[in-house]
Amino acid sequence: MERVRYLNDRAPRSKARYVLYWSQMNRRVDCNHALSYAAEVANRCKLPLLVYEAITCSYPYANDRLHTFMLEAVPETERRLKAKGIGYVFYLRRRHQDANNQLYCLAQRAAAVITDDYPTFIARRHNQSVPSKLDIPYCVVDSSCIVPMSLLDKREYAAYTIRPKIHRLLPQYLKPAPEVRVDRPWEDKLPEFHTTVTEDNIAQLVASCEIDHSVKPSISFRGGRLMAEKHLQYFVENKLRRYAKERNEPSAHATSDLSPYLHFGQIHALEVALAVREWAIRHHLIADEFLEELIVRRELAFNFARHVENPESFDALPDWARTTIEKHDHDRRNYVYTREQFERAETHDPLWNATQKEMLLRGKVHGYYRMYWGKKIIEWSPSHEEALRTMIYLHDRYALDGRDPNTYTNILWCFGLHDRPWPERPVFGTLRYMSYDGMRRKTNVEAYLREIEHLATTGEDPFRIQ
Repeated sequence: MERVRYLNDRAPRSKARYVLYWSQMNRRVDCNHALSYAAEVANRCKLPLLVYEAITCSYPYANDRLHTFMLEAVPETERRLKAKGIGYVFYLRRRHQDANNQLYCLAQRAAAVITDDYPTFIARRHNQSVPSKLDIPYCVVDSSCIVPMSLLDKREYAAYTIRPKIHRLLPQYLKPAPEVRVDRPWEDKLPEFHTTVTEDNIAQLVASCEIDHSVKPSISFRGGRLMAEKHLQYFVENKLRRYAKERNEPSAHATSDLSPYLHFGQIHALEVALAVREWAIRHHLIADEFLEELIVRRELAFNFARHVENPESFDALPDWARTTIEKHDHDRRNYVYTREQFERAETHDPLWNATQKEMLLRGKVHGYYRMYWGKKIIEWSPSHEEALRTMIYLHDRYALDGRDPNTYTNILWCFGLHDRPWPERPVFGTLRYMSYDGMRRKTNVEAYLREIEHLATTGEDPFRIQ
């Protein structure tokens, strides 16, 4: 129950046809605490369970890349729900004039609505606005974090403050999620607005939507539960052994590449942690560095997003960071680029251009180079606020792991969040600085440039998992 919050005080409908689980962020069947809780509610009500999932054309920066990645997950979700006796209705809102009230239509026959507790993007806004419009219970369940967000009831200001609290609670929560079992199978008809999605019609469906068709699907990542499982298996078998030593070397490809699947809820961090821990024990490996990033750092980001009013603004920065930004906001820049120049990777810096091209092509930038990417946007933007808006825009539009608590935390880290003051310099003030020469000393820049040039020239990624 630490994961469960009721956001209104309505009573369940007495003559309902089903319990409704609205899958907003955790778009999976396995290891889903929200789906498990919805099944419990359905069993208590002696009703079948119906899962509702939708993709609309009207979310910010809706485009082919994001639509495709989400749609690629739908067929497997439907198969796994059907195998468990759970109903599944999927709605693709293609045009802006199409109806946008399907949730409320389904709620009219539901005993209760259960959905995902998520602290950013559309789910955060939905969970603020929808509960008061329903005449049945509206319940949100945290199925994104390993340690429930509610147990960290105040904002933590750094990894060193949250780490002991997470580690103290981990033994209780680092265990498999409850199995999803329903007593009454779904036997009803699906509504007319249900959209059939198959592996073969995804491109056609995407083309029929009123969205931005200029952002093409990733050349490196396919969406869906099966691909998430493949990435996890490949990581533990081929990368975990060298992760600690090579994780900050982008050309080594030692990271898990699971962030897109974690963001879209196609796999749970809990599953990843359990699989990594089991593999490490079996093969006598030390996985502490990876689990630190997956659990402590990720849950610090969720804690931040949950406890601040706006995780996309400078308001949440520490005082020293806001003070130094204000002091140096009007410093002279040696280079100044527009948002469009950044977007097209048209700067004087070949490494920065390569990181931006990686985002354009793969839909993801290696975490270590993404820090450099963000720091240089600060250095070359007319103001710090403009730099912030540029980073958020580029992530929201192009990154498969954007619009996420980790995204906003990592961006604001460039401006001092969860960091400390450094020696003062122009533009940055006491914010941490990163240089091209530093990247050349610490990483194989030339190998990375060759790799991104290959991606740009051929449109094919030799590191793509099939």
